[in-house]
Amino acid sequence: MTTFDDREKAFEAKFAHDQEFVFRVTARRNRLLGQWAAALMKLTPEETDAYAKSVVQADFEEAGDEDVVRKLLGDLIAAGVDMDDATVRAAINDKAIEARRQLLEAL
Repeated sequence: MTTFDDREKAFEAKFAHDQEFVFRVTARRNRLLGQWAAALMKLTPEETDAYAKSVVQADFEEAGDEDVVRKLLGDLIAAGVDMDDATVRAAINDKAIEARRQLLEAL
C-alpha cells in the first residue's frame, strides 16, 4: 500500500503545482494586459502600475475572463481609445503566451 500512497501523494503534489503555475500565468497575463491598455490610454508610469494592479484585481470578480474583458473594454472606450471585443480577446491570448514564456524562462 505504501507505493500506492506515494503515487497518490505525488499526483496531488503535481496537481497543486500545476494549479499554482496556472494562477501565476493568469496573474502575469493580467498585469501585462494592464500595461498594454495603459500604454493605449497614455497613462504615466505610476498610473500604469496602479492600473495593471487593478486589472489583476478585476479577475477575482468572477470565474473566467469576462470580468477582465469588461474592465479593459470599458476603460479603453471611456478613455477614447477605439477598441472592440475581438481586439481585447486577441490581446488576452497574446499576453497569456507571453506570460507563460516569461515564467518558464524564470525557472
